[in-house]
Amino acid sequence: MADKINLLLLFGGQSAEHEVSVISARSVVDAIDRDRYELTLVGITRGGRWRLRDEQGAAFSSGSVAENEGLAVYLDYTGGGILRSSVDRDFERRIDVVFPLLHGPRGEDGTVQGLMDLAGVAYVGAGVVGSSVSMDKEMMRRAFAAEGLPQTDWRVVNDSSWRSHRQDHLDRFVSELGFPLFVKPCSLGSSVGVSKVDSVESLAEAVDFALRFDYKAMVERSVEQAQEVECAVLGNDDPQASPLGEIIPGAEFYNYETKYIDDKSQLVIPARLDAETSAQVRELAVAAFQAVEAFGLARVDFLVRAGESRVLVNEINTMPGFTPISMYPKLWLEAGMGYGALIDRLVDLALERHAGVANRSIDR
Repeated sequence: MADKINLLLLFGGQSAEHEVSVISARSVVDAIDRDRYELTLVGITRGGRWRLRDEQGAAFSSGSVAENEGLAVYLDYTGGGILRSSVDRDFERRIDVVFPLLHGPRGEDGTVQGLMDLAGVAYVGAGVVGSSVSMDKEMMRRAFAAEGLPQTDWRVVNDSSWRSHRQDHLDRFVSELGFPLFVKPCSLGSSVGVSKVDSVESLAEAVDFALRFDYKAMVERSVEQAQEVECAVLGNDDPQASPLGEIIPGAEFYNYETKYIDDKSQLVIPARLDAETSAQVRELAVAAFQAVEAFGLARVDFLVRAGESRVLVNEINTMPGFTPISMYPKLWLEAGMGYGALIDRLVDLALERHAGVANRSIDR
């Protein structure tokens, strides 16, 4: 039998999406092919510490990575893909591939991806550029605009300018965008810090709220009576789009509670779109994936106006939720690819991309 692939599963992290990451990781642990992989689990605490974990550890039962549980480890950035311990000099483990199941800042934003590049190890998902551009909603939308992708109108304000010119910004948002509006932190996901507003007073409160999570807030025009449609993209240089799914929110919009807590939202697969609109969405999903220079996987979210067949790209997520009931795996299941096979494909794509990068990096 060929040697197993040494796979490091990273989860937890320092963002507000810590618990979502733990849930995703637990699902991968349950589904992974033990004949193909030698699995190493490392939980990243909210304080940024890397801790070696086991499958029966408290993280998977509590939903959070404890600060002082497990051996402290780090990925040696001198190359070779070696996991070491800062307290046990005898601990050394070779890693072939890292699956960074991290959501949000300091995990999905290019920081950990840069570390893995320095360590010389293959990893699942987008590289530094694709991760950082996609995490920052302003940069993401600029990349989409440069490629001519249709999207809703938006504006951005940073915390310093907001404090100094609060009323000027409010007047500008209202006059240029109107109501209703969505307000979001620029660099966060899972609908954390997101508000929908329809008055100046609630707009000011929403910007204050969003700036608690990030130094920039995005204000964007709401698209009323729109279908929320999602497409999973898989691949490297020749990415493929999945069948489409549709979200029917259990609240006014698809917020954190409806995603992860109250279970009131509905996922409809395939989405209720005609063939022509579906083809347009899938084509735009691949275009968005390439616009930000993504690799491996991404989920692209759309707003489709009912009866108009008007498709707007909303955003791209380079490390979407990865439980078996998350939209990304469910869309590929609709295409005939099961959860375990999807993990295998993502690992293969990571190894393929790493081999290409390594070949280009050789001194000539």
